[in-house]
Formats: sequence, C-alpha cells, structure tokens
Amino acid sequence: MYDQHIIYPGSVRNTDDGAGWQFGARLPYYRGQILSAVEDIAITVDGEKIAREQVRFTVRGRTFTLDELETEYVERWEFGEVAQVSVLRPGGLPAGEHQVTAAVQLRISYLPWSPVTSCTTGATIAPAHA
Repeated sequence: MYDQHIIYPGSVRNTDDGAGWQFGARLPYYRGQILSAVEDIAITVDGEKIAREQVRFTVRGRTFTLDELETEYVERWEFGEVAQVSVLRPGGLPAGEHQVTAAVQLRISYLPWSPVTSCTTGATIAPAHA
C-alpha cells in the first residue's frame, strides 16, 4: 500500500563523515509502530545485498542496529515520520547512478505473518568535492 513511499524522494546520499551512505525512510504502514515490531530492513544497492550488521536506523536522534530494534519497546516509528537508514561502507557510494531497494518487514499484531514491503529508487551520487 505504501511501498512507493518507503524511500524518501531525493534522500539517498553519502554521509558527511565518509563512513557510508544513507537515505530517509518512511514507515510502510498506516499507523505508527513500536520499534520492536520492525523485524528487518533489508537494503540492496545495484543488486548487492547489504549485510544486516552494516545497517543503522535513526529516529528522533537515537540510532539503533537492526538487532537492537528487536528489544526496543519504548521508541516508535510514526506514520509519515522520516527515519534515517544508514549503511556503514567506508567512502560511501561511488559517484554516478545507483539503484537502491529497501524492504521493510513488520510484525503486525493481528496478522499471522510478517508482511514485507519494498521500494526501489534510482539515485545519483554527485562526485566528492576536493
């Protein structure tokens, strides 16, 4: 339903500190979720699956590994809120065109399965300034 809205438009970019790259992400569900209900955020760039250990999730200034999300019972990801998903990769993405896919798997209390919603977007990374 909200699959085309997961990756916030124009948000794919390298991090300022050169530690990796990031994008804004919106919850693909019609109501907010406690972070422990976010089972996975699978990232693929140019067909390469990013290791779970390289992904970080930041909401309202707090950053979590995907493993830490499993036991986060206080913080929430609200509908329409743009969280930051970061990928640890020294130097980030090379300049040029890239295809980025984000697949979010949520645990919904009234569903007997955990739906996965994904979104793919093209992104252009500008050359680094000297």
